[in-house]
Amino acid sequence: MTADESGATPRGADAEGEAVGEAPAGDPAGGPEAGDGVVEDNGETGETGETGENNIAVKLEQLILGAERRYTPFQAARSAGVSMDLAARFWRAMGFADIGQVKALTEADVLALRRLAGLVEAGLLSEAMAVQVARSTGQTTARLADWQIDSFLEGLTEPQDSGLTRTEITYPLVELLLPELEEFLVYVWRRQLAAATGRVVQAQDDAEMVDRRLAVGFADLVGFTRLTRRLEEEELGELVEAFETTAADLVAAHGGRLIKTLGDEVLFAADDAGIAAEIGLRLIETMGHDETMPELRVGIAFGTVTTRMGDVFGTTVNLASRLTSIAPKDTVLVDQAFAEELGRTGDAPVSEADAAAAEKAAQEGTGSPPPPYRFALQPMWQRPVRGLGVVEPWMLTRRG
Repeated sequence: MTADESGATPRGADAEGEAVGEAPAGDPAGGPEAGDGVVEDNGETGETGETGENNIAVKLEQLILGAERRYTPFQAARSAGVSMDLAARFWRAMGFADIGQVKALTEADVLALRRLAGLVEAGLLSEAMAVQVARSTGQTTARLADWQIDSFLEGLTEPQDSGLTRTEITYPLVELLLPELEEFLVYVWRRQLAAATGRVVQAQDDAEMVDRRLAVGFADLVGFTRLTRRLEEEELGELVEAFETTAADLVAAHGGRLIKTLGDEVLFAADDAGIAAEIGLRLIETMGHDETMPELRVGIAFGTVTTRMGDVFGTTVNLASRLTSIAPKDTVLVDQAFAEELGRTGDAPVSEADAAAAEKAAQEGTGSPPPPYRFALQPMWQRPVRGLGVVEPWMLTRRG
């Protein structure tokens, strides 16, 4: 077994973790070969051997990572005490491309490998679960970082009256923003983690913690493909951003969770059918008052849902998607299970005929007044849905 397979610290490694004994082929000194693209700092002028934007890019990387490039992937794996294979799996799971044996990793990369591997060694995570943690974290933060650069920093780094270029302004701006954004990210993550943990521990049993009964809804802009041909790119981007922002705010304000956005479509979930019904109708009502928005259609289903890496899967999700595709404009369609759940919780009458009879009896003084239903349900046409059999949708509206 080789040193990197055993996970032991290699013989000949110095106190800083730099491998100076065995080295990968083509890297006899444990460092980069000449011409491998590694940037060397001369320590005096601060120049890196590269000029222009490449030079500033390296300085920005060092500022953001808080450390200089020091390790090749091989050296980082050995210093962390993990196999090269596992280190590569973690690296790819986080969303980073293979970099060969370029000296591009820092002490923070080594520490991250040690932490993940340590969780596996302690039995807190399986190796497969540790890779999932790396993947989910990488995917989420990659999208966040792209958004911040594209939408946030770009607007703040327009050329100023001082005569400085955008590139020259970026470094001091990132230097000021970095600690604030980092603390805010940790704060929001802890808040979201507390909320997610609270939802899970309220489950009835262990099985329900993984496969839970949820209301899942899709909201889809009608005619979006035609809009893409008619609108300029900037106009289309503004429309999508307005739609996603409005939808996200409404879902959060009424107690739901935005699972993901797909440009012209959003996917949301709620633990309670009444909450999901309110969100669906609010989306229709709010978008309907915005003349710049196309019509909207919403489909919601209720049932067992599997959650993985912040996403939802299963027949319930597929049914909600199908209901959305057949919903008329500015309409919310729900499935039979969702209608039954609204009836069970008293948010909608099980039977409109029984509700009307109860109201009449109450007016005549011969019966008790019916519950204050919030929603009304109207059965629609039955129709076959591919992969799901015959489905009977219900149209959801506000009562009264």
